[in-house]
Amino acid sequence: MSQKAIAVLTSGGDAPGMNAAVRAVVRTGISKGMKVYGVYRGYNGLLTGDVKELNLRSVSDIIHRGGTVLYTARSEEYNSPAGVKKAADFCRQLNVSGVVVIGGDGSFRGARDLTNEGIPCVAIPGTIDNDIACSEYTIGFDTAMNTAMDMVDKIRDTAQSHDRCSVVEVMGRRCGDIALQTGVAVGAAVILVPEVPFDMDKDVIGRILENKGTGKKHFIIVVAEGVGKVNEIASYVQEKTGIESRATILGHVQRGGSPTLRDRVVASEMGHKAVDLLEQGFGNRVIAMQNGKIVDFDITEALNMKRVFDKNLYDIAHTISI
Repeated sequence: MSQKAIAVLTSGGDAPGMNAAVRAVVRTGISKGMKVYGVYRGYNGLLTGDVKELNLRSVSDIIHRGGTVLYTARSEEYNSPAGVKKAADFCRQLNVSGVVVIGGDGSFRGARDLTNEGIPCVAIPGTIDNDIACSEYTIGFDTAMNTAMDMVDKIRDTAQSHDRCSVVEVMGRRCGDIALQTGVAVGAAVILVPEVPFDMDKDVIGRILENKGTGKKHFIIVVAEGVGKVNEIASYVQEKTGIESRATILGHVQRGGSPTLRDRVVASEMGHKAVDLLEQGFGNRVIAMQNGKIVDFDITEALNMKRVFDKNLYDIAHTISI
C-alpha cells in the first residue's frame, strides 16, 4: 500500500498566522506517516503543477512570519467545472487523498467543489476580517486588530497635540469586527460599522458636540472599510463642529506583520485538527472555533450560516465613549 499523501494551500487574502497553520499541517501529517505537499499560489498551483513535497525542515522558522510562504492568488480557471476537474485529476496523479485549504469563504467554496470531484478537503478560516459565520474567530484577526490599535494610538498622539478629530478607516468590507474592537481598545468617540445604521448629524456630529461640551478636546472616529467615505466624514465633521479633522486609511498594513500569540496558537490547533479529519477520511469540513473550542462543520452548512454582530459590545462602546 502506498504512503498516504495530503496537500496544503493558502487562498484568498493573506492573513498573519497562515504560516503557523501550514507548519502544523505539515508536521502533523508527517508525524502520522503521510507525505505532505505544499501547493503554491492557491488553487492555481493545482492547475499549473506548482507543488512541492515538504519535510519537517521545510516549515522551520516560519511560525513567526506574516503573509504565507505558500503564496496566494485568485484563479479564474479554477472557478469553472473544467478547472476543478483538472485540479482533482492532478491530485489523483500525486496520489493526494486530501487537501487542507486555508482561506476565507470563497476558498471554502473551492474546497467544496474539489471534494465533490472526489478529493476530500478540510478548510481552515484564515482571514483578518473575522467574517466567517461558523467560527467566532478567524486566523489573523487578533494580529490585524493589534496592528490597527498600535497605528491609531500613534495617530491619537497627533490628534491630542493639535486638538483634532482623526477619522481612521480600518479593514472590513462586510464585517465591522476590526472597527468595533479596535474602537473600544483606543477609546474612540464614534465607531461606524456596516452592521449598524447611523445618522451623521445625530450619531456623529451630535456625539462629538456633546463630548466637546464636557471638555473633551480631541476625538477618534473609527470607520470600517464597508462604511468608507472617511475623507467626506472628516470634512463634514470639521464643517459642522469647527474642529480640525483629518482622515487616515490604514489599508494593507493591517494584513502584515508577525502574528500574535493567539493567532499562532489557534492556527496550530486548527492545522492539527484538519489533518486528523483527513486521516479519518472526512472531507467537506470547515474547522471553526465555538465557545473557545476547536470544532468542525459541513462546508455547505457553514456557508449557509448567518454571522451575528456583537451588538452588546457595540452598545458598551457607545456607553463608555463619553
